[in-house]
Amino acid sequence: MGFPGIHSWQHWLSLPLALLYLLALGANLLILITIHHESTLHQPMYYLLGILAVVDIGLATTIMPKILAIFWFNAKTISLSECFAQMYAINSFMGMESGIFLCMAVDRYVAICYPLQYSSIVTETFVIKVTLSMMLRNGLLIIPVPVLAAQRHYCSRNEIDHCLCSNLGVTSLACDDITINRFYHLALAWFMVGSDMGLVFASYMLIIRSVLRLNSAEATSKALSTCSSHLTLILFFYTAIVVVCVTHLAGRKFPIIPVLLNVLHSVIPPALNPMVYALRTQELRVGFQRLFGLGENMSRK
Repeated sequence: MGFPGIHSWQHWLSLPLALLYLLALGANLLILITIHHESTLHQPMYYLLGILAVVDIGLATTIMPKILAIFWFNAKTISLSECFAQMYAINSFMGMESGIFLCMAVDRYVAICYPLQYSSIVTETFVIKVTLSMMLRNGLLIIPVPVLAAQRHYCSRNEIDHCLCSNLGVTSLACDDITINRFYHLALAWFMVGSDMGLVFASYMLIIRSVLRLNSAEATSKALSTCSSHLTLILFFYTAIVVVCVTHLAGRKFPIIPVLLNVLHSVIPPALNPMVYALRTQELRVGFQRLFGLGENMSRK
């Protein structure tokens, strides 16, 4: 049904959401093309950034076309199988994004705390292994979410007061007990996102401890600048998850707030991630200039 409480004018939100979606697609595709085109970016750190770009495109594309179809064409109907597929995809990409942030935190930890061993530890094989392990983890652990939802008995309402097929939004329409769905949803969130978040912040505590031991202020500043962009993004990502969870608990009074935040959390990070990395990473900026031929023009002048 879209955003609860504003059905009559929710279509006006389609323009900013469409612009955010186009920005997410364009910026992440630019990241991928630049990494592929620029040989100096063929490093594990940028491979992880490229994987994050693919995940961001997948996350945004999982929900935005359907939301825009609801707003523009009143295409509110969705089959149960399509709904369960979207439910699985959303949770998979969200878990994958959290997992990639963890892998990037490990990359920065090794680079700063063990710089001499970095090239032998963080290799292309390492990137492939951690990516496949995250895909396997998310793929297996999230299967029960749509499976449990499909086992519920839906016999009354068929209108979801949401813009997407969220697990709890769909199962709340069931006529039978959904305690197991709620329990698994909570356990999954704590196990996947909670453990990732804990390990990410633990790695940064170790990074900060190692950096503070450096005698040179210049070395300290350089070490912190190498992970500032990543730290900015993970703070935004995990803070947004906490805010979404809190607003869901208090969403009965103003149901539009958790729905709006849920949608924005699925489209703002994909649009924000490449912009932050582009602004904070010199190698990427140089790659963009060379891709568009700006570097050659500047050197000629």
